[in-house]
Amino acid sequence: MRPEPAGGVMERELTAAPSLPRLYARSLVQRPHRGVDFPRTRVVLRGAGFDADRVAAFCRSTGFPVRDTVPLPFPHLLGFGLQVDLLVREPFPFTLLGLVHVAQTFEQTRPLGVGEAFDVGVRAVGVNAHRRGATVDLLTELRTDGTTVWTGRSRYLARGVPWPGRPVEPAHLPAPEGEGTRWRVPADAGRAYAAVSGDVNPIHLSPLTARLLGFRRALAHGMWTASRSLAALGGPAPGAARFEVEFAKPLLLPATVRHVARPGPDGWSTAVRSRNGATLHLAGRLTDLVRP
Repeated sequence: MRPEPAGGVMERELTAAPSLPRLYARSLVQRPHRGVDFPRTRVVLRGAGFDADRVAAFCRSTGFPVRDTVPLPFPHLLGFGLQVDLLVREPFPFTLLGLVHVAQTFEQTRPLGVGEAFDVGVRAVGVNAHRRGATVDLLTELRTDGTTVWTGRSRYLARGVPWPGRPVEPAHLPAPEGEGTRWRVPADAGRAYAAVSGDVNPIHLSPLTARLLGFRRALAHGMWTASRSLAALGGPAPGAARFEVEFAKPLLLPATVRHVARPGPDGWSTAVRSRNGATLHLAGRLTDLVRP
């Protein structure tokens, strides 16, 4: 461990990508550290690259075309293992199992090539009170030659965990309505995406494991739903762009949903709704960040 020159944050460097099965096994006996804030530790993996076969599998799962650049959400998969490592190995006032992904932002300054390598870092940047418990924000950064080229900010909800302060209610993204396009999401969608992403949180794998954590049926991964929504917009691969996502009601599997998209002055607004349109599962906003 060593302090970062920017001050305050300790850096813990990994020599290889963490083993998610081992971390999830460790999380089964994890206990919350009550009375602590959140760790000021950045977990770092240097020289991480994109596996071409994994990129292609991600594209097949979510609907993106296979190109020599990666889809905007894909670098999250590089950082996800580091997120799990941080949440399991560092002291947090809640545990990994049962966390629910409630919001996500991806931003890149340029297209990222499949053959490139990056230094990946993950750290917690805040814990806040929520009307249903507490939320933690994790920041993932990809850097090359000292420059940050991709960032992802993930917000997770720890249900029922008390946290001091007034609950933070962020502004909601616009969620377009309309008939849209129907998707059929099969019962095994969670297991299929877990095989690509490595996110084997039990809430996504089967009705039985989901019920053990308080859900009636297995939930679709928020990342799969967000990526599928972005892929459905089609068009060329974005250059400098930001995609913001707000997850509303969990998408229980299997399901038939509708995807609605509306163009705006700087990009698109999207929504994933229930079959009849009454229930919102996801709202998204894609913004073109072309530099003059």
